[in-house]
Amino acid sequence: HFGGEFRLRIEDTDAERSKQEYTDSILASMKWLGLDWDGDLTYQSRRLDLYNSYVDKLIESGHAYWCDCSPEEVEAMREVARAKGEKPRYNGRCRERCLGPGPGRVVRLKVPSDGRVVFHDMVKGPIAVDVAELDDMVLRRADGMPTYNMAVVVDDHDMEVTHVLRGDDHVSNTPKQILLYQALGWETPVFGHVPMILGPDRQKLSKRHGARAVIEYEQDGLLPQALVNYLVRLGWSHGDQEIFALDELVKLFDGTNLNSAAAAFDPEKLQWLNAHYLKETPTPELAAMLRPFVLQLGFDVPVERLEALVPLYRERAANLKDMAAALTVYFQDADSLECEEKAAKSLNDEGRARVADLRGVFAELSNFEPETLEQTIHEYVERGGLKFKQVGPPLRAALIGQSGGPSVHLILAALGREESLKR
Repeated sequence: HFGGEFRLRIEDTDAERSKQEYTDSILASMKWLGLDWDGDLTYQSRRLDLYNSYVDKLIESGHAYWCDCSPEEVEAMREVARAKGEKPRYNGRCRERCLGPGPGRVVRLKVPSDGRVVFHDMVKGPIAVDVAELDDMVLRRADGMPTYNMAVVVDDHDMEVTHVLRGDDHVSNTPKQILLYQALGWETPVFGHVPMILGPDRQKLSKRHGARAVIEYEQDGLLPQALVNYLVRLGWSHGDQEIFALDELVKLFDGTNLNSAAAAFDPEKLQWLNAHYLKETPTPELAAMLRPFVLQLGFDVPVERLEALVPLYRERAANLKDMAAALTVYFQDADSLECEEKAAKSLNDEGRARVADLRGVFAELSNFEPETLEQTIHEYVERGGLKFKQVGPPLRAALIGQSGGPSVHLILAALGREESLKR
């Protein structure tokens, strides 16, 4: 909408919580969702010299200072504040000690002694925080690594970020980051904090609500278009429109109409959207997405074969994984095909006789197209004074071993003449 850029940054300055497999999972998820970023991927761990140069500038300008207080001492200060009914924070003991670098020392921001930090949040509106509530936060740890707040401010400035839109669990970081922008003499970006997603019980979304990693939705056969559409609608609206293509979202999204109230995760709504995209996604595209799931089940089937089968099941399956499982009956050898108990009941003596009779009729056909097969079955039923239920169920059971599924003439056409007659 703004004609801007979408940049991707890997925030990996915390060595204990940053592993290559985590990064690989993020990148794979982004690519699967179709969320392509502009420019090169940025790794914070490769920009340490840049962060440290700005920490040094803050020390030189008097906006930051060295601190030799141990973690235990800082925690004791916070306990004292709690006992007084005050907000727990570092008491600034090292602010005026003029310490230099040394083992175990950190660098802290010298927060102004009075005043307020005021900003307009894109979602929440005006927010004001008294600086008395803010800690002299750590900018550089004792191991020389920058903290999250230091690194993101430098990165956002260096990458010319204009809008920071994130979860409202970061609201408490924003006043601290604004103070950093001011100390460095930089223009502050626009901030917006969207509510965190809740579970159906209105509690914080967790694994007990079914929350999963993006890659798990892919493994379960959900379509990426459905998940993107669903997640966007959880926090934003455009009238009463429910269905959005990704390029349409890019054009429409302007930062307004963001929900200020937290939305609850609704698995049924997600499945509804997935059903829509299963129905509307072009057959060649859907067949290509389906093929890996079929391969996982042991069937190396050409995508062209799947393109012929997808229309039969796109409105019957809940996801690609279920669709692949449903299609296995078309790839199995006739001898290995198992018949469901309900379907087997239709293959009594009368049912078997009907199937054998129809096999002879089908063998004489020169055209094995769906329309011809449908007409042939209809004429057979009419000619014998039968009802379709005397013919359809046993024929379907013989062909795919199931009591339900697509129309039998479509199953016949999908299997082809040779395989149909064999079954």
